Order: sequence, then structure tokens, then C-alpha cells
Amino acid sequence: MDHRLLEILVCPVCKGTLDYRKAALELVCLGCKLAFPLKDDIPVMLEETARKLKADEV
Repeated sequence: MDHRLLEILVCPVCKGTLDYRKAALELVCLGCKLAFPLKDDIPVMLEETARKLKADEV
């Protein structure tokens, strides 16, 4: 994941910052408790494709 891209990407729901979780290949918004998947190193920033985080993942 390109760090320059991470600097400009924000959560599409709340416009908050995203954390990159390399092992899970996800961008995570802790504010919305959503994880957006990466497909072939391309972030899929659609709310309907996001995964809800469990309480122990926050």
C-alpha cells in the first residue's frame, strides 16, 4: 500500500482517518468501526463492501 495514498484517503462515511492493517489487507475507520478491503492493492472504499468491526477489534 502506497503511503502517499494513505495520507489522502479518508473514510467515505465520516471523513475520518484510516488505519492500514497490512495482515488483514484492510483500511480501518475506528470512528465508524468499519474495515474497507483491499483488492489487488486497490482500496474498495464503498460502505456496502465494508466489514463491521467486532468489539475486540477496535
